[in-house]
Amino acid sequence: MPARVDIRFRLNGVGKQLSVSPEMSALAMLRDVIGLTGTKYGCGEGECGACTILVDGLTVNACLMFAADCDGREVMTVEGVSATPRGEALRRAFVEHGAVQCGFCTPGLMMQAWHLLERDPQADAAAIRRGIEGNLCRCTGYKKIVEAIAAASGQTRGQTPVDKSTEVNHG
Repeated sequence: MPARVDIRFRLNGVGKQLSVSPEMSALAMLRDVIGLTGTKYGCGEGECGACTILVDGLTVNACLMFAADCDGREVMTVEGVSATPRGEALRRAFVEHGAVQCGFCTPGLMMQAWHLLERDPQADAAAIRRGIEGNLCRCTGYKKIVEAIAAASGQTRGQTPVDKSTEVNHG
């Protein structure tokens, strides 16, 4: 096995070139190598959703993905999503609706919510609950989170959704 793997990918719209260990997770690369700490380490087993990122437009648990598998891909983190109008609407709605307490789960929930609203800008409460079911929150409870996402949905209606005919939600 090689000691290092050279990878090139786009991170939040910016080209990156790195040399990573073959066993390094995408989560460790993002947090420890690149310094983007918005993506959280939760369970390390893909069960909690705290490490949710987008890879080629699909949600992925960064703790389960090797950094080397980012090669040639488009990766978006909560920092990238936050810089979009929909991400800003989500951030505001989470705060206004009290959907943030300790904040540990918030980045992963925002990633799932952003992904959901990209595919279904008019998602109702049932669709929102289904869309975030892979993300755990121990503090806030889901009622406020669902309300926040619904409010953000109302603020972002009219934005063009992506083609969802080929997408699969892995989160």
